[in-house]
Amino acid sequence: MPNSNESDVLIIGGGICGVATAFHLSQLGQRVTLLERGEIAGEASGVNAGGLGGLGWGSNPDLQAYLTAGSFEIFKTLQLDMGYDIEFHAQGGLQAVHTPEQADFTRDRVLRLKTEGYHAEFLTAREARAIEPEASETLAGFMFLPKRGRADPTKATVAFGKASAALGADIKTGHDVQAMTQLQDGSWQVRSSQGEFRAGSLALAVGAWSKPVGDMLGIDIPITPIKGQMWATEPVPPSIFHLIGSMESPFDWSSESKSENYPPEITHHRDTRITRHLYGRQTRNGEIIFGGDRQMVGYDYKPDMAGIEVNRGQASEVIPLVGRLPISRTWAGIMPFSKDGKPIIGKVPGFENLYISTGLASSGFGRGPMAGKLIAEYIHTGHPAPVLAESDPARCIEFK
Repeated sequence: MPNSNESDVLIIGGGICGVATAFHLSQLGQRVTLLERGEIAGEASGVNAGGLGGLGWGSNPDLQAYLTAGSFEIFKTLQLDMGYDIEFHAQGGLQAVHTPEQADFTRDRVLRLKTEGYHAEFLTAREARAIEPEASETLAGFMFLPKRGRADPTKATVAFGKASAALGADIKTGHDVQAMTQLQDGSWQVRSSQGEFRAGSLALAVGAWSKPVGDMLGIDIPITPIKGQMWATEPVPPSIFHLIGSMESPFDWSSESKSENYPPEITHHRDTRITRHLYGRQTRNGEIIFGGDRQMVGYDYKPDMAGIEVNRGQASEVIPLVGRLPISRTWAGIMPFSKDGKPIIGKVPGFENLYISTGLASSGFGRGPMAGKLIAEYIHTGHPAPVLAESDPARCIEFK
């Protein structure tokens, strides 16, 4: 693309959703500029566990199935067909079951999922150890999810940026957006720390920073920043072969009362822990990485070591090996949670040619590529896919 500050679509945000939107718009022949205040994959998109997929498409896929299964296929294409090494591996996942009550809950869930065409199995601990030898033999079972996989989050997000640029998109880093103005003809003018830009349409893909960006436009985008934190061991020989998780948090969240003060499916209410949450895997370089906490503490990046130890204890219950390995490093990222737990993807009410994709919560990396594809097609055609009805921004975005 020529070095110009005018384009068909201007995207704000260089996380997985922003670069995926740029990639799909570029494939559709749109002239695209993307502005990122830091570096591509510099926030949550680059510091998560890299878990992908879920349950497959199912018989009658809803938005969750579209985002997870669709993104899984896009990641697969990025590596297998386009040649980007993103460490994609479709190895499946195991969710640990800790108690008899969780076992009953999990068996019921597996039966329901299978009737809906999704892919899930209940395994005994012995059956799970046949495919994951380091799994604990004392647990009440595991849910096996064969449609899960992983990729390196930084490599994958950067690869989408490179693929977009190869198609002509202008990917600009170090551009902190300072003002956005809709002109009389419906187009947009955006001022960043490094210049001014014009575009026919504007797409917001700023994740946990949706609310302050909305403030610049005079609208309330009801996104709460939630801190997630992770830790890693020193590299060890190949020991863990699946994505690892736990059914403890889904079991606890299934009976959680709706709260006006907190988004759903977080681990803490103020300083009180309400559940333990777990996800992890082994990376190509041999590190074993785990995380889980979801805390409403604003934009605080400092890992909470007490929470790290709780998470490590839970991980050790599932994979005893990790309890014998010292922690080598810790880190945190900020995730965008909506009040009702659903994504916010679509056209922003009250404006012309303004689109948004946010609220992908803790699964932004695994759902971002398909969210980008859906919003790109919406911008290109002017018509939303029917599946986006449940993510309509009009349900929650309001003028101040």
